Amino acid sequence: MTTSLIHSTAIIDPKAQLDSSVSVGPYSVIGPQVTIGKGSSVGAHCVIEGRTTIGTDNRIFQFNSIGAEPQDKKYAGEDSELVIGDRNTIREFCTLNIGTATPEQNPLSNGIGKTVIGNDNWIMAYVHVAHDCTIGNNTIFANNSQLAGHVEVGDWVILGGFTVVHQFVRIGAHAMTAMCSLLFADVPPYVMCQGQPAGARSMNFEGLRRRGFTPERVAVVKAMHKLLYRSELTLDVACSQIDALKAAHSESAGDIAMLVDFLRSTPANRGIVR
Repeated sequence: MTTSLIHSTAIIDPKAQLDSSVSVGPYSVIGPQVTIGKGSSVGAHCVIEGRTTIGTDNRIFQFNSIGAEPQDKKYAGEDSELVIGDRNTIREFCTLNIGTATPEQNPLSNGIGKTVIGNDNWIMAYVHVAHDCTIGNNTIFANNSQLAGHVEVGDWVILGGFTVVHQFVRIGAHAMTAMCSLLFADVPPYVMCQGQPAGARSMNFEGLRRRGFTPERVAVVKAMHKLLYRSELTLDVACSQIDALKAAHSESAGDIAMLVDFLRSTPANRGIVR
């Protein structure tokens, strides 16, 4: 690393691996198992610890806690990690924890051994990402979004400010939550939800248009929404009828498959937002 980019008050363990282009602000502390890639910057008063890998061109603002031990009483120091991809923006006062032990490491644990955050995510102030979460790409987490352990978030998801997500909940790609939403059930792809607990309100049609979905693909998403939420069908019947849309809409086959696969893999004891 280039010392001119490292503030003199920063404390960096000699075993940490920082690219020579990484900058570190005043009073930050970086532990021995941390790796930070090219072009990334770390602001003042950050603590980055644990087995944490941070990719290229990330902007980590001041006052963040990254890679700390999980807030899980079953965790007993097993080897686990936090993996952050490229070009993410992490604003002030976020807490991002490492994963918990896998069942092979600890029979009492149901962790996956790592917390993963993908690429091009915009994580605003005071966001918490707990142990074993998996975050996709191009997401936006507004201020004070809170994710409990084992949450899965797909690509292009937008979480409104103060959204709270229960453990093990999945949020499908292109979904969106309103401010102060409380999620106890899975949110299927494309769905917009709001409330405490959250209920489905519509599909994220404007977001899809902004991401280049053609009018034909948006129309199919509308048809899927009608079958899932407006036709009084059971979930199994809705899945079958949504899947049947592929025959007449080849351009949307991938969009249809993503929703159907998500619905069919939703645990019965959790269900989807209604």
